[in-house]
Amino acid sequence: MSAPSAISLEGVGKRFTKYEDTPMLVSRVLQLRNRTRRSSLWALRGASFEVTRGECIGVIGRNGSGKSTLLQMLAGVTAPTEGRVTVRGRVAPLISVGVGFHPELTGRENVYVNATILGLTREEVDARFEEIVEFSEIGDFIDTPVKFYSSGMFVRLGFSVSVLAEPDVLLIDEVLAVGDLAFQMKCFGRMEELRAAGTTIVIVTHNLNAVRRLCERTLVVHQGEIRHDGGTLEALSTYHELIGELDETTSSAPVGGSLQTADILDVDLVGEDGQPTRHVDAGERVAVEATVRFRRPVLEPRVSLTISSEGGTHVYGEHWPLPSGQPPNPATELKVRIAFQPVLATGSYTVNLGLASGKEDAAPRPAPLFFFVTGRPLVRGIADLGGEVTIDDERGGFAGS
Repeated sequence: MSAPSAISLEGVGKRFTKYEDTPMLVSRVLQLRNRTRRSSLWALRGASFEVTRGECIGVIGRNGSGKSTLLQMLAGVTAPTEGRVTVRGRVAPLISVGVGFHPELTGRENVYVNATILGLTREEVDARFEEIVEFSEIGDFIDTPVKFYSSGMFVRLGFSVSVLAEPDVLLIDEVLAVGDLAFQMKCFGRMEELRAAGTTIVIVTHNLNAVRRLCERTLVVHQGEIRHDGGTLEALSTYHELIGELDETTSSAPVGGSLQTADILDVDLVGEDGQPTRHVDAGERVAVEATVRFRRPVLEPRVSLTISSEGGTHVYGEHWPLPSGQPPNPATELKVRIAFQPVLATGSYTVNLGLASGKEDAAPRPAPLFFFVTGRPLVRGIADLGGEVTIDDERGGFAGS
């Protein structure tokens, strides 16, 4: 008989009440409005899955998709409206900066309070206190009231207490993004140790690189539903496809009056096998394919492609004249294929197509395509310049990349 799961959800949903026209105090006093309109909002519905002991799973999705609501139910902060949530063992939730910290207490006092809440005895806290302080790197401020701490100090101390309490289930929200890079790497290493020791870990984050590194399984939550539960690489592709679906109706740039002479249709990113994809390896040959349909003749049309990082940094841009000696006639359709190699660091990127005539856009810009690049694990920044190191010593040469 198999061992029980560490986490089990059966048909779980969470409904909130939405107040659509809450009256102001003056309205109440003057009795200008007798009743407030209310409606139900399902933040999550129909969630069913299990997590085994020692498994590390990621939860990704856009803001408002229901990720944090899911984590709050796992932590016991809020109860489900329907369904059943079962979590077995000692739970350590790290779901918000400073949650469980009293601002007037010192770091030392808060360590004891938080560790007690997590189920440790005073003797156990005494035995682990120095290790907690050392891991958090805030030794000089441990006896300072935490109301004077920065958000980064909050995270370091809170994470240190959570992981050194040796929980059976560790729940982590986006809070790790507040810490600096060095501490994030330290946290990742510690979580890998916990996972190897049998701790179940659930990570809610927008850091897709962290999910790819830590999690073999990932949930994609979209508009209150779990759209994917499986391999992380497939989850990243699903996530970027869903982003594109949402942006199709909102991302097109308008083109004024007589300049709107064409449309860009059926835009897609395809891999080396010719199949649509949203996940590529760095340096893999991929292509953006589209159809340009002209409404009327366009003088010297040219198509452009731009790639941007997740933070909006312009990575690459180029334009090409369309191969036409004369302005294309109305109803003409051209199949456009732009191939390129995303020699980029691991991360999320967007690709945009445009059509111009002279200095003006000649067609509404279609929604950007979102895709994820898996690159060499030690590359930082945006571009991968293929760095290699050569070291000569008495034993002979050594080359590495």
